[in-house]
Amino acid sequence: MADSKPVESWLTDMDGVLVHEGTIVPGADEFINRLRASGKPFLVLTNNSIYTPRDLHARLAGIGLDVPEEAIWTSALATAKFLHGQRPGGTAYVIGEAGLTTALHQVGYILTDSSPDYVVLGETRSYSFEALTKAIRLINAGARFICTNPDETGPSPEGVLPAAGSVAALITKATGVEPYFVGKPNPLMMREALNALNAHSESTVMIGDRMDTDIKSGMEAGLRTVLVLSGLTQQSEVERYPYRPSRVAKSVAELIDEI
Repeated sequence: MADSKPVESWLTDMDGVLVHEGTIVPGADEFINRLRASGKPFLVLTNNSIYTPRDLHARLAGIGLDVPEEAIWTSALATAKFLHGQRPGGTAYVIGEAGLTTALHQVGYILTDSSPDYVVLGETRSYSFEALTKAIRLINAGARFICTNPDETGPSPEGVLPAAGSVAALITKATGVEPYFVGKPNPLMMREALNALNAHSESTVMIGDRMDTDIKSGMEAGLRTVLVLSGLTQQSEVERYPYRPSRVAKSVAELIDEI
């Protein structure tokens, strides 16, 4: 990355980069503190749509990581911005938690199960058969199908959990309709984050722990990318992919002195 333009802004994934299984990745607190002190714009990105930025700020603060609310960019926010741009003041039937419903309310969307413009699927820990049946029938009746992210599983201290991508597959199987996924690896989420920072791709770095989401979407958005080995992707797996990160680091601790 030394041959490129100076880094003026940073994007970083959250799970696997800053936190891992509910604890801070060593050096992540110093990394965030250095970013804040530098004055350079940055955003922490997450495909998780359950929580609002305020919720995530409080949860991160609880483990000792001070990330400002305005520096958190979720797939729920990206989904709401996308829908507002496509159909301002529209209607949606939502399966999800407060992070998603709040984001949609903030852009003026009405949540309804009566002939909505969209069925919007996000993460939740309480998927119900009744809600899924309703979503399937609304899609069959003509509602457009949106999903916040394609992740098939998510982490938890007890093991993997089914995530939005798995539930979306169930709905697709029942309707024959594929959703439009807004979150990573869709580079749209990166471009919206750049717009939020008023940043340029050629002077922005994306840090992530997954080749198939973080690095792919960063690369497709024209960003320099850093794969950290503190999360899901291991060094031995990097060569399996047809694309490469700009750099591989053990963790964000290696990047502190470059801010």
